[in-house]
Amino acid sequence: MNKNLLAFLASGIWISLSEFIRNELLFKSFWLQKYVSLGLQFPSAPINNALWGIWSFLLAGVTLFLTRKIRFIESVLILWILAFPMMWIVIGNLNVLPMRLLLFAVPLSALEVTIAAVLCKRIV
Repeated sequence: MNKNLLAFLASGIWISLSEFIRNELLFKSFWLQKYVSLGLQFPSAPINNALWGIWSFLLAGVTLFLTRKIRFIESVLILWILAFPMMWIVIGNLNVLPMRLLLFAVPLSALEVTIAAVLCKRIV
């Protein structure tokens, strides 16, 4: 198998798994409470999960690209800023972000992109 494809798949699977563990197993109650407080139903239909899968593999593609072009620490910082704080600003602006979740999400998301970048660097 092509090393680039293997790195892409490995990092995409890692990102998907990390997101699933964080948002479905560890902290789903934060999301549910926030949506209930807004009088909304939390979007967890299969299409929502499929879109998060697409997001994960898009991030994996960007991870592979950046880790091949720039220094490791630069790629991790750019990836984290593009993927997470920018998303949190948008969903925070829409008032659907459970702010207390950031206490856990910040370090776990940094770990997520770091491991994805390590996978890309080591495989390619």
